[in-house]
Amino acid sequence: MAAAVKAKSSTATTLSLAVSVVVLAIAYIYVSTVFVFIDRWLGLFSSPGIMNAAVFSALAAACALTYRAAISTDPGRVPATYMPDVEDAESPIHEIKRKQGGDLRYCQKCSHYKPPRAHHCRVCKRCVLRMVLLVGSLASDGVQDEEKNRRSSFRTVYVVSGLLLVPLSIALCVLLGWHIYLMLHNKTTIEYHEGVRALWLAEKGGSIYKHPYDLGPYENLTSVLGPNILSWLWPTANHIGSGLRYRTIYDLPKGASTSK
Repeated sequence: MAAAVKAKSSTATTLSLAVSVVVLAIAYIYVSTVFVFIDRWLGLFSSPGIMNAAVFSALAAACALTYRAAISTDPGRVPATYMPDVEDAESPIHEIKRKQGGDLRYCQKCSHYKPPRAHHCRVCKRCVLRMVLLVGSLASDGVQDEEKNRRSSFRTVYVVSGLLLVPLSIALCVLLGWHIYLMLHNKTTIEYHEGVRALWLAEKGGSIYKHPYDLGPYENLTSVLGPNILSWLWPTANHIGSGLRYRTIYDLPKGASTSK
């Protein structure tokens, strides 16, 4: 019991450190932008300065809220009573309930069967429904506050901000484009890598592989962000259901087109 508590405490400490670093990076970007760049370029108490500070503060608040939701929302778990029913007509075998060798998907660490799109998470120490890989970023620094070295201090802020923002902006743009691609094809990160191998094996065997959850761009977007387009600005998971069953291309009417 004591060992389990100690392990849990160690994990919490590691996660707290990572979260703290990201929060410090967000705080540094906000403070340097509002109280250094906007103040020096426009004047913080001028009309343009107030307007820019208000817009940037709103964006920073949205960033903080979404990050808080990302780290505090439970990723879900596989119900302890879950058991795959291979005879259920509503759950076709095509839905990747079986491995390529023909065996049912079973997690050796959790000691239970896994539904479609579920994978074991080493951080959560349990199987997670529709699991994706998470990526974090970190950076922080400080600024001297001596009137005698004011110009040198501002120059330091410019350099540190550039070293922080340029690679961070590039990384975020790449991640944005990557996740837009995944949404349009209704894939998780893990499913993309599994699909690469499945495609190679299919071509090697002379057959054609198609991702079973790729229902077409619009259907894929609605399955991820929700059926109401207005809710896409603030997506929720209320439309997903239990997470144990997802629509596949085999559920579509014959002749219906999907993305290639």
